[in-house]
Amino acid sequence: MEGISLILAIVVVTALAFDFTNGFHDTANAMATTISTGALKPKVAVAMSAVLNLVGAFLSVEVANTISKGLVDESGIRPEVIFAALVGAILWNLLTWLVGLPSSSSHALMGGLVGATIASAGVGAVHGDVLVTKVLIPAIAAPLVAGIAAMIASRLTYTMGKKADGKAAAKGYRAGQIASAGLVSLAHGTNDAQKTMGIITLALVAGGSLAPDSDPPMWVILSAGVAIALGTYLGGWRIIRTMGKGLTDLQPQQGFAAQTSAATVILASSHLGFSLSTTHSVSGAVMGAGLGRKGGVVRWSTATRMFVAWGLTLPAAALVAALAEWVCGFGDWGTALVAVFLVGSSFAIWKISRREVVDHTNVNDSDDAESPGVVTTAMAAVTPPPTAAAAEELAATIPAPAKPASTDPAPSQAAV
Repeated sequence: MEGISLILAIVVVTALAFDFTNGFHDTANAMATTISTGALKPKVAVAMSAVLNLVGAFLSVEVANTISKGLVDESGIRPEVIFAALVGAILWNLLTWLVGLPSSSSHALMGGLVGATIASAGVGAVHGDVLVTKVLIPAIAAPLVAGIAAMIASRLTYTMGKKADGKAAAKGYRAGQIASAGLVSLAHGTNDAQKTMGIITLALVAGGSLAPDSDPPMWVILSAGVAIALGTYLGGWRIIRTMGKGLTDLQPQQGFAAQTSAATVILASSHLGFSLSTTHSVSGAVMGAGLGRKGGVVRWSTATRMFVAWGLTLPAAALVAALAEWVCGFGDWGTALVAVFLVGSSFAIWKISRREVVDHTNVNDSDDAESPGVVTTAMAAVTPPPTAAAAEELAATIPAPAKPASTDPAPSQAAV
């Protein structure tokens, strides 16, 4: 019993550590566009996001139940399996944070859990139908739905705001962007904090401390909410820079459209119990909003690197978790070895990150001089021709070419 209690304590602490990394890794989902457009100062934005993440953790337990009851067979899971799953998820979160890539913490956790479960109990212990319908399909659908919605919303916003007063409209859009960013933060807490609740609940069931099919206890909900809020307050500045400046250049109208579209998709998925990636939703919405403005561009090379990270998240976390579970299978010393490896690797990644510090003072400083690329240039070029009035105004602003000072032949010719 003492050994079980010890491993359960290790699992709970590791799960809260993952929740903490989830917070600072995914802060960009809620606040990157708000910070990049100047609607809120960086530190104010992350503080607001942290509070709303905490509040959102108490709104629902549907996603937590999907993880603790639906994804894998509870009867075939040991606490060591969950510990190994968390190791895979944490290391992937830290690596993608180091390089500033917005990857999915949710899919890292799902991949880790699937990989460790297969290594421990075989493929049969994973509920494939739940994995496909509530994890994989939403992973593909979420960025598409959010992106299309944000693109349409951006175009409608610019069309409806043509005759609005510039300064008054800008203030209104900034206020709307702050409100929609708050909604994304609330949705993030509702969706992502629940994933850690589900993992801890699954560990407690596996360790015999909770009956099967139990909902998360209140202390689990509170601790998961606090951990993700603390991580959010620290701010994942590297990923905020990529999301806010690396993908596209947003105006307040586009930021408002992107945040509102993403929040709608995330809240709907939380209500349905889908383990949705908020990163996928917000990234898709940001790209859609970038294309929603006439002449707007998306930096597709950055987007391509992000897509590659998305595709690698599930298998990479699963592989690391499976290896960790194999080592844990050697007994207590194996579990201790995995724990030491996790701590040492995390510290090494942090030390490497100190070579180039990104924080609230320089998060909006972008030295990205990346060429838009062939696709972006082509999309930006497909715009309607200017009206006659616009053409006259443009011609009036361009000075006529200076006439030559003399019509005499060139000196070389005169000399001939």
